[in-house]
Amino acid sequence: MGADLELSPSVHHILRMIPFSVLDLAPIVEGGDASQSFANSLDLAQHAERWGYKRFWMAEHHSMPGVASAATAVILAHVAAGTSTIRFGAGGVMLPNHSPLVIAEQFGTLAALHPGRIDLGLGRAPGTDQAAAYALRRNLDSDANQFPRDVVELQRYFDAPEPGQRVRAIPGEGLKVPIWILGSSLFGAQLAAALGLPYAFASHFAPGLMEEAVAIYRRDFKPSEQLDRPYVMLGYNVFAANTDEEAHFLASSMQQAFVALRTGQPTPLPRPVENYLETLPPQYRAMLDQVLSCTAIGSTDTIAARMRDFVDRTGADELMITSQIHDHKARLRSFEIAASVR
Repeated sequence: MGADLELSPSVHHILRMIPFSVLDLAPIVEGGDASQSFANSLDLAQHAERWGYKRFWMAEHHSMPGVASAATAVILAHVAAGTSTIRFGAGGVMLPNHSPLVIAEQFGTLAALHPGRIDLGLGRAPGTDQAAAYALRRNLDSDANQFPRDVVELQRYFDAPEPGQRVRAIPGEGLKVPIWILGSSLFGAQLAAALGLPYAFASHFAPGLMEEAVAIYRRDFKPSEQLDRPYVMLGYNVFAANTDEEAHFLASSMQQAFVALRTGQPTPLPRPVENYLETLPPQYRAMLDQVLSCTAIGSTDTIAARMRDFVDRTGADELMITSQIHDHKARLRSFEIAASVR
């Protein structure tokens, strides 16, 4: 099945109703380095803008050999400067690693540089292992209420300053940078609902609680100044190519990376290999089936059908598409094909 086949009107109608966005982990590929990764991210952002994607988000991870976006605000400034209309944001900043004031200043700076184009997604996971989390924070003592308090504090820094306010985010105050809550559990859904914020679920790698979390968020949502009704964005993996066979070959890089991560041996994004799944023990295949269940692999009509079924089932308001492919040109082609199904 070729990538240029015309899709049925029903597929186009369903997928045209919602925006598509890009999640870029700035992958460091086997044989590459961070400098190459950053150049590829900028190139992808420029193509995504032309192909009609709504947002380009990057994620905070630390001490991971295959991810270059640790200094998230810095790399966002780099890619945003090379585009003109697409929105940029963090998907997300792991707020417990930082003080709310520092993040307000960083994203206030981005918003001042690129007015009306910056989003700020917030998560409460460390984005790394416990050793790196300690190196970041110097203290792993946790308080279940600290993350909600930090989110509220951060929101206030983006408001207009109050008379006598001693601590101010400059730049940042008055800029109303849109805040999103990210999550892969029920906690984030409950917090986003209580604060009336848009909610992004990490279904691209942790889909287990997706349906329950989305249902709780929609049921308990309270309108806010930022948002008057629930808005759900779901992470989704796409590995698209001109043929189904090529797409499955390209997807093997991500599959290898997940197995390496889950076995405590993270690596740069590996080169693809033929018939990778057939080499795996049953427990690893079952793990991949579970964590990558929100995934479309194939040519245009194959991924369109999978994406349509996913949107039908979840009622997603937006899809955040990620495509961890070793070869940059093949990764561009995957995003191009995904954009074409709308």
